[in-house]
Amino acid sequence: MVFFLLGGATLVALMVALGLFSGAQVTTVKKFGVWTVALGGLALAALLFLSGRGAAAMGDLLMLGMLIWPWIAQQKRAPSRGTGPRPGFRAEFRRPAPPPPNRGGMSREEAYAVLGLKPGSDAATVRDAHKRLMRMAHPDNGGSDWLASRLNQARDILLA
Repeated sequence: MVFFLLGGATLVALMVALGLFSGAQVTTVKKFGVWTVALGGLALAALLFLSGRGAAAMGDLLMLGMLIWPWIAQQKRAPSRGTGPRPGFRAEFRRPAPPPPNRGGMSREEAYAVLGLKPGSDAATVRDAHKRLMRMAHPDNGGSDWLASRLNQARDILLA
């Protein structure tokens, strides 16, 4: 019965920890990992030292220092939390602002250009081009709303 209660308590603690982990930020998870390694290494070194294995305890502390030192050095040279882009965030990954919406209607020539078709293409070719381009430009696949709406507008004009 004791093992059943201990197992249930462990399961509840694990579920709570996973719930907290799923909503945590990356930096928080990294800090938790570093602290877990540090405290576990110190506990292991203490147990090794208390059991008469001083050389193994010193080796454990050396390995722990080699694991923790890069994180400590990174924390020392980390910039202050201010405004501006994150370190390592390259400008080419920023999504450009969409062009201003076209206030007037789209012409048939512009619709052909948007779909990459020659003027006079038949309806089946228009549908195929629209489907092919929407696979890449749809907002659910990382495309933009503006481009998807332009493709839909071009299709509607050419099929009308």
